[in-house]
Amino acid sequence: MPKRKAAIAVGGVAALGAAALLLPQANASQDGGARGGASTARTLKADDAGDLAARLSKLLGDAFAGSYYDSANRQLVVNVTDVSGDNNVIVQAKKAGAEVREVDNSTAELQAAARTLRTKATIPGTAWAVDPRTNKILVTADSTVTGTRWDRLESTVDGLGSGMATIKKSAGTFKTFVSGGDAIFGGGARCSLGFNVTAGDGSPAFLTAGHCGVAAEQWSDAQNGAPIATVDQATFPGNGDFALVKYDDPNTQAPSDVNVGGGQSVQILQAAEATVGQQVFRMGSTTGLHDGQVLGLDATVNYPEGTVTGLIQTDVCAEPGDSGGSLFTQDGSAVGLTSGGSGDCTSGGETFFQPVTTALAATGATLGDAGAGGGQQAGGDEQAGDGQQAGGDQQAGDGQQAGGDQIGGGQEAGAGTGDGSDGSGAADDPSGADASNGQAPGTGHASGTGNAGRSGRSGLTDTH
Repeated sequence: MPKRKAAIAVGGVAALGAAALLLPQANASQDGGARGGASTARTLKADDAGDLAARLSKLLGDAFAGSYYDSANRQLVVNVTDVSGDNNVIVQAKKAGAEVREVDNSTAELQAAARTLRTKATIPGTAWAVDPRTNKILVTADSTVTGTRWDRLESTVDGLGSGMATIKKSAGTFKTFVSGGDAIFGGGARCSLGFNVTAGDGSPAFLTAGHCGVAAEQWSDAQNGAPIATVDQATFPGNGDFALVKYDDPNTQAPSDVNVGGGQSVQILQAAEATVGQQVFRMGSTTGLHDGQVLGLDATVNYPEGTVTGLIQTDVCAEPGDSGGSLFTQDGSAVGLTSGGSGDCTSGGETFFQPVTTALAATGATLGDAGAGGGQQAGGDEQAGDGQQAGGDQQAGDGQQAGGDQIGGGQEAGAGTGDGSDGSGAADDPSGADASNGQAPGTGHASGTGNAGRSGRSGLTDTH
C-alpha cells in the first residue's frame, strides 16, 4: 500500500469516527422547555444561548460579567456583579431564561487585567483569555517560557491580585498550524480553506488563516498546479488571523459546506459567535475531523511571528497542516478559522481560532454559495479524474475530498523559519517546500474545508 494511501486510510477512519459523533446529531431536536423542573432556566441550543448572552450583555450593562454554556444541562449561565443589593438585575436575567450566579470580578476588572498582561507580559509562547466559568483570566505558557521569562509572567499574574488569574503550563509550543481540510498550495506553501464566501463585489471567494494569506499571493488546489485564487486581503499578526482569497474564475462554484469524511458533508447555513462551553468541530486535512469545547473568548496569543488578538481558545486538537481549516457546529454554524496553538491530536493541547464573524465584517464578505452554483462547476459538466466530492460532484485528480484520501495525506511544510524540528520559527520565510508524498486533491473546488498556503518549515511530518 503506497505511503500516501496508507496515511489516508488511517485518517479516513479517524474522520469517520468523529463524523459519527457529529452527523447523527445534526438534526437532533432541542426544545426550549424546562428540564424536569430542576431549574427555571430555559433549555437552549448553544447558538441560542449565544444570542441570549448577547442580549443580556446589553440589558445588564456593567453588571454583566460574562457567560458560558452549560452543555450538560443545556443552559446559559450568566455572571453578574456589582448588583449593590438591587435584585432587579438578577430578576431580569432569570426572566430572560438564564441561570444566574454572582461573581467577584467584573468585566471591566478582567479587561483591565488583560491590558496589564499585554503591557507587561507579551512574551512569545504565552496566551490569555477570560474564562467565565472561573471568572478569571486563564494564562497559558508553552514549553519555551522558562527562566526569567517564566518569572516575569508569574510576577505579572501575581501582581493582578488574588483571584484574578491562573497560569496553566502547556507541554507543547505555540505555533501557527499551516495546512488543513481540502489542500491548496501557493509558493511552496500549503494551508486550509476555511469557508467559501461571497466577496463584497459579488465574486466567489474563501476565508482562510491570515498567516496563510501573507505567505503567498496566489493559490492552487494542486501542488505545482495553475493558480485558481488570489489573495484580496490578509491580516496577521495584529487584530486577527484571517484572509479573503478570491477565485480567479468569477463562475467558480463555491459551495457552502464542510466535508467531514466518508462522503458526508455539513451544510453551513450561517456564521455565529462562539460561546464558552459550546461543543465545536474542526476539520483539517492533516488530522481530519475532531471535536471539543470553547474555553475562552477574545484570546491574545503571542506567536513567534507576533501578537494576535481577538481569538477563540478551545481544547480541540490540531497539528501543523490544519491552519485555516473550518471550526463549526453540528447545526451548520461557521464559528472559526484555525490559527495555531500547541500540542497535537495524540496528547491534546490548546488551539486558537479566528472568529468567522469578525473576519466577515472586516473583509466585507458574506457567508454562502457564490458563483455558478449547482452541482457542477462552470466550464464543463464533469471535472476530470476519478475522485468525488462529498456532494457527489466529480473533481479532477486522483483523490477524494471530505475525509477520503485527502485527510492526513503526506508531509507538509510548516510555518516558520525554524530548523524543521519544532515548527516554532517565524513565518516570514517563504522558502519551505511542501514535502507531500501524495498527489494534491483534484482541481475541483474545495467544499468548505480546504487548505491555504504556508511559508517556511515547521518540521511537519506524516500524520494520520
